[in-house]
Amino acid sequence: MTVTLSPRALMSLLANGTKAMDVLETALTMGLLDVLEPGPAVLGELAEKFGVRPLRLYKFLDCLESLGFVERDEPGDDITAARYRAVPGLRDAVAAVAGPDAIERDRDRYPWRRLHGRLAESLRGDAGMTDDDFAWPPRDDEQTAAFERSMAVGLGPVLETVHRHADRLWPDRRRLLDVGGGDGTLAARVLDDAPGLRADVYNLPAVAPLVELTRTRCGHPDRLGFVGGDFLAEPLPGGYDALAFVRVLHDWPNDVARTLVEKAYAALAPGGLLLICEEFRTPDRLAMQFFWSYFLIGVDSCVSRLREVEFYTGLLEEVGFTRVRVLPGGWELVTAYKPPDAP
Repeated sequence: MTVTLSPRALMSLLANGTKAMDVLETALTMGLLDVLEPGPAVLGELAEKFGVRPLRLYKFLDCLESLGFVERDEPGDDITAARYRAVPGLRDAVAAVAGPDAIERDRDRYPWRRLHGRLAESLRGDAGMTDDDFAWPPRDDEQTAAFERSMAVGLGPVLETVHRHADRLWPDRRRLLDVGGGDGTLAARVLDDAPGLRADVYNLPAVAPLVELTRTRCGHPDRLGFVGGDFLAEPLPGGYDALAFVRVLHDWPNDVARTLVEKAYAALAPGGLLLICEEFRTPDRLAMQFFWSYFLIGVDSCVSRLREVEFYTGLLEEVGFTRVRVLPGGWELVTAYKPPDAP
């Protein structure tokens, strides 16, 4: 049964957020989550396995239960007989947030503390990020490279979804243009599943060294390329029968997003495939986007607007794409085709 916490209870958890993270990181590093998730795990057996005191472990597991992460069945007065099971996916979730390669660790290097305690000033426009802190679009090669490296850290759900649907996406495709494709991580993974495909990353020239590094490390260096350009100022290059926007469109106002989709339609060959993968607006995605929503309060030039998936499906149809579909995955993937008889 799903229980929704009262505002007061939720506030208690938020006020103790650093302590909650300490509990989760400890459960991860000790290996408790590896046992709790398949469950059920008996407290007395857990205490013996991990060499801890049963009563102290009981309280520790109360912390996890208060967060909604474990379910408990306590049949009587003997706490050592209490049985626990973690919610599915907990270990991977904790690793993603608190593990050594966690996306939140990467985000923490951004200067969010410039706003901390000054949000009211920032909302009024009296405080915010300077171009030295964070410029959007990035103002120089160093900022561009740092941003693209950061974006690559969060590609996991996209890679999973594109891999899941590889048999549907790539058999009839020969050339893919990954627009704003970061350091080439996604394009390189796509090539693993598509032996007949060549992929080019289209991005600002400053990103070229990052893509070159990815190219030298991937298994298909002869099929991964780079095309330098500015999609805001130029048409998209033609000659491609597949084109992707991944974590690109949400950063721009509606009119810019529409213009980019129109540019994609113009650039694609007849019958060409367009893919859009974004953090579409859901309660879960909005929560996982909390850092950027907070940080970008101080950056007026970046929209960072999570939209419902219907915005994109409707836009694609208005521009002229057909066979618009939403494919499931870690993040949903929107696919659409330029009509084969289009000029």
